[in-house]
Amino acid sequence: MTMRSRAIVLMLTLALGVAASAAAQDAGVCDPKPKAARLDFTLKDADGKPVKLAAFQGKVLLINFWATWCVPCRAEIPALVALQTQYGKQGLQVVGVSIDDTVEKMKPFVGKYKMNYPALTALNNDAILDVYGPMVVVPWTVIVKRDGNACVKHIGPVTKEAFAREIKGLL
Repeated sequence: MTMRSRAIVLMLTLALGVAASAAAQDAGVCDPKPKAARLDFTLKDADGKPVKLAAFQGKVLLINFWATWCVPCRAEIPALVALQTQYGKQGLQVVGVSIDDTVEKMKPFVGKYKMNYPALTALNNDAILDVYGPMVVVPWTVIVKRDGNACVKHIGPVTKEAFAREIKGLL
């Protein structure tokens, strides 16, 4: 992705993402007509090992699409780490999906941010981006209920408190 494209994505995040995310946060409930979340993807983690999203079925999933160059994504990661620590034993599984980073670029980033949840790369796997997108901004987050239905989608950054409110009701 070019620097200009990144700048455009960042501007869209700020202009569109915050408003859309706030509307989703205000609702505080799952989509009344939920759709099954597709978990039939296998992506590589920061060590280059394949991870099947289907392995997380039965848990509350918080799937966060991000990129190493994304400033709002970096700001959101500590909240995701805290949520995984706080609610992991109760059935939450945070999964980070980098939209365009190589495994080699992700690995030091994962260590630097002490990500305690799987960080996967969607590089060369546009199918997952098509299913959960269109990814016009990042971060982009989907919360999936234990039954496999997508509950809510957030476009842009979300606070830890907003995520916690939604997660608590699903655990």
